[in-house]
Amino acid sequence: MNMQSLFEIKGRTALVTGSSRGLGRAMAEGLAEAGARILINGTDPVRVAKTVQELRSAGYAAEAASFNVTSEEEIKAAFAALDQAGIAVDILVNNAGIQYRKPIVELDTADWQRVIDTNLTSAFMIGREAAKRMIPRGHGKIVNIGSLTSELARATVAPYTVAKGGIKMLTRAMAAEWAQYGIQANAIGPGYMLTDMNQALIENAEFDAWVKGRTPSKRWGKPEELIGAAVFLSSGASDYINGQIIYVDGGMLAVL
Repeated sequence: MNMQSLFEIKGRTALVTGSSRGLGRAMAEGLAEAGARILINGTDPVRVAKTVQELRSAGYAAEAASFNVTSEEEIKAAFAALDQAGIAVDILVNNAGIQYRKPIVELDTADWQRVIDTNLTSAFMIGREAAKRMIPRGHGKIVNIGSLTSELARATVAPYTVAKGGIKMLTRAMAAEWAQYGIQANAIGPGYMLTDMNQALIENAEFDAWVKGRTPSKRWGKPEELIGAAVFLSSGASDYINGQIIYVDGGMLAVL
């Protein structure tokens, strides 16, 4: 096997949840550039269609897969539709996520559940549907998106922290059960990234200074800096790697 074929994903189909913008969009575009056919997911059909058209205009293979990642019914229907169309998901990137900042004592149960459902339970449900189809084929790549909070807690983001900690262990559970079938389940843990979700923090001078001071690289990460890890974990180069998290965080977790 030569170096080029080691990272080859040409001809494979990748479903990236929450990929009409932000980190998901960056990873979807990177996987598309590496040769994969991309299924763009989101709950806003207009935004999904716009993203698909932009990727196609750039010469990439892209299709829409609009469904609510928190709805078991919609997830099952989406995979059934893919089956009907003869589309097999070779790569699943569980990226969809939301954030909700509030102290625990002020946090409503409904808001807690909304974050858990979107950031963690969705990865379980979508991963389960993907694996049911990957197992008979004897191969598949699942890439879950964790966070620095998969390892460390921070005040006011309890449900996000719990969900991302859960992603770490869900990834290991998937590896424990599915590695024997030729499926690799791993995760990426982004550090503080320049995204719409973080815009309020980016514009907060005190928080911006804290991120830059706390991170050895002295800067925020860029969404496109997740592409390398996403391609690696989606390719044959990671065939004997399972249940692991690659932190793309500028070194933040490596230092006190």
